[in-house]
Amino acid sequence: MSDTHRRRGRLVLGASALALLGGSAAWAQTPPPPADEPALVDAIVVTAQRREESANDVAMGIQAVRGEVLEQLHVTDTRDLSAFAPSFSVSQSYQGVPTYTLRGIGFNTINLSATSTVGTYVDEVAYAYPFMMTGPIFDLERVEVLKGPQGTLYGRNTTAGLVNFVTSKPTDEFAAQVTAEAGNYKTYNLDGFVNGQIAPNLVGRFAFRVENSDKGWQVSNSRGERQGEVDRWGVRGSLAFTPNDRLSVDASVSYWKNQSDTVAAQGIGFTPATANSPFLAPGLAAYIAANQPTKASQADWAPRAARSADIGIGAGLAGPLREDNEFTALKLRIAYDLNDDMRVVSLTGFQDLKRRALFDWSGAPYEILLQNARGDIESLSQELRIEGSTDRVNWLVGGYVARDEIVDSNRTLLGQNSNVGLIRFAGSGLLATPFNGGGYTAAQMAQAFRTYVDRGDIETKTWSLFANADYEITESLKITGGIRYTEDKQDYNGCSRDFQGSMLPNVNVVNRALFFQVYGAVVAPIGQNQCNTFNPATLSFGPVISKLDENNVAWRVALDWKPAENVLLFGSVSRGAKAGATPVNAANISTQNAPAKQEMLTAYEAGLKAGLLQRRMQVNVSAFYYDYEDKQLSVYFADPIYTALSRLQNVPKGEAYGLDGEVTWRVTPEFTLIASGTLLHTEVQNYVGINSAGQPQDFDGAPFLYSPKRSGAITALYNRDLTGDLGLQVAMNARWQDDSHADLEGDPKFVIKDYGLVNASIGVHRLDDRWRAQLWVRNLTNTYYWTAVSSNANVVVRFPGQPRTYGASLTFAY
Repeated sequence: MSDTHRRRGRLVLGASALALLGGSAAWAQTPPPPADEPALVDAIVVTAQRREESANDVAMGIQAVRGEVLEQLHVTDTRDLSAFAPSFSVSQSYQGVPTYTLRGIGFNTINLSATSTVGTYVDEVAYAYPFMMTGPIFDLERVEVLKGPQGTLYGRNTTAGLVNFVTSKPTDEFAAQVTAEAGNYKTYNLDGFVNGQIAPNLVGRFAFRVENSDKGWQVSNSRGERQGEVDRWGVRGSLAFTPNDRLSVDASVSYWKNQSDTVAAQGIGFTPATANSPFLAPGLAAYIAANQPTKASQADWAPRAARSADIGIGAGLAGPLREDNEFTALKLRIAYDLNDDMRVVSLTGFQDLKRRALFDWSGAPYEILLQNARGDIESLSQELRIEGSTDRVNWLVGGYVARDEIVDSNRTLLGQNSNVGLIRFAGSGLLATPFNGGGYTAAQMAQAFRTYVDRGDIETKTWSLFANADYEITESLKITGGIRYTEDKQDYNGCSRDFQGSMLPNVNVVNRALFFQVYGAVVAPIGQNQCNTFNPATLSFGPVISKLDENNVAWRVALDWKPAENVLLFGSVSRGAKAGATPVNAANISTQNAPAKQEMLTAYEAGLKAGLLQRRMQVNVSAFYYDYEDKQLSVYFADPIYTALSRLQNVPKGEAYGLDGEVTWRVTPEFTLIASGTLLHTEVQNYVGINSAGQPQDFDGAPFLYSPKRSGAITALYNRDLTGDLGLQVAMNARWQDDSHADLEGDPKFVIKDYGLVNASIGVHRLDDRWRAQLWVRNLTNTYYWTAVSSNANVVVRFPGQPRTYGASLTFAY
């Protein structure tokens, strides 16, 4: 069956599931109030403190968005949430792994196996690895962005904060909905849900989303081929069982699959070590000079026939440049009321992620660097807590345990990389020396170093005990305190290794000769498919084996005061931790795969939440200061062979401070404006390291990566009746951010220039909620922007954001 037929089959199956059902339901969109009622700003109920309460009554920075607003503005991906919360951003590493940043706090890693400083949760369950959130998002009740360390109640690496996805829950009233979409780039999507009672005391909900685009938005500069097709879908089934008024059981199963094309890179220049290299691929420098990108569609990649072919001992990489990933998640929540004031909650989570992907970030029609990613993550977690309340106190105590098993592997192809050319040239002059004990020929050396494998096998175990309580000192004054003790253990075994003999000539001849020159030792050669990572301590090639065994105490104290109705003043001090991490690098030396210890962040925050103009306006403002210790950063260190190589390292000190806020104004009963913004300063402190040219550099004062000084967003929502039968809905969102940096060195090529994006929709619907028609557009102004800049050890490349996309949707509800 062809890819196109398979995709359309999913659409037909989704539509058929809904066509079997009938009934009635209501839109989630809140209608304007009657003319004789005031137009108030509705407070969004959140679960930031593991219980339902108004976001305006919680003493922390929170931004929450209702599901119907996400639908209006066509938000179907985690990356899109920055349109509403400008302090949150998502960039893409060159291996396609997302990097989340919140208030400037992020972790610039390429590895699938790495956790983030920004936690992601779905219905209270931690999705500890960012790649788990790369499927479609759909059928949401709301999304909450909680700012600042959340280690006391949530744990699991939330030094920056977290994003909490709350899915729509099953109810006993039958409802069904289906939405069909069509758009440019031959896009056709389908989503919907079915909800209702299955049996006495048992209700269920099934939701799905299917996304397809059959025309890629990136075009090869050299050949006119296209890249950027979309083939992604997800489903979720939820059950809620309430046999009596004390016991409730909620279970869900989620699954998504993504076979979309990988994003191609745009070459813009060269690294300092290779800019004038005589080993640049013939014509590469002229190509880069003549093809400086000016729009998102301009990109390039190695011709498929060339990179698929085997060249002597160097095996090629065949297949399309696309993802082939799938993810399964299970959740079981059991709550039992011991009495009217006390409850026991058990929360079990399981996630299984499989990634298979082929991507080319050469940025040019040459075999500069391609990678075939293969990764597997299994994560099992269990939380048990007891929560209760009295007249003045809300409290909870509990424990958490989790275990993750990870395989993170990449096969790299880089036959035309200038560094490979240099090593081959050096090796040709060493063939007659004693280091060529394997008798390699000139032809084999000329084919060597085309491909190799990086792999890490990781097992992580964590457990914690936590407690949290708030106490009403008076009716207007409340204090909140929480603490969590955590132990993290990680076992690591990894290295770079030969693939079918491709690395043997260069490792056994060139590397051994250079290591003899540097260390004075004759290193034993490697065999086929063995590790070629050199350990200076043992003077041998082999795997890097390490252990991390750490513990930390996270805590939070907050005081809030209500001097008047609808006004909250608060201040807080909190401390959070991100567990230590071990990278999976292209490791010439074992130092590259050495672990970095846990980082700690102490946060001070003061804020105001005020309902003004008779609650027609809500103003939330926070000022914050973050004191960073041992921040984990991907940096360089000097290498005797390759000048500078990457590694993960702890930076002694850092700080971030700023101001962010949100204003919601119900201008009229029909018209609402929401404006938010962040002013931010970040800097690395007390760190002298190595730059990409292998030279020492003082990085004191350098800004954190992907942390713009200013960012802001504004959303306008308009909803009114047109006739006695029809209503109008209009939504527009604009987001802007200042320049940010993708490196610490201040190289202009690594600047992510300021940009703004506008998204909009307009639709009509029947007031009896039977149907809705909508036109939507994302990136209305077709702005050319990029979200990441990286280096493939030869070419500096950008990863662009999508150009303008638009379409129409038609929704039916039953």
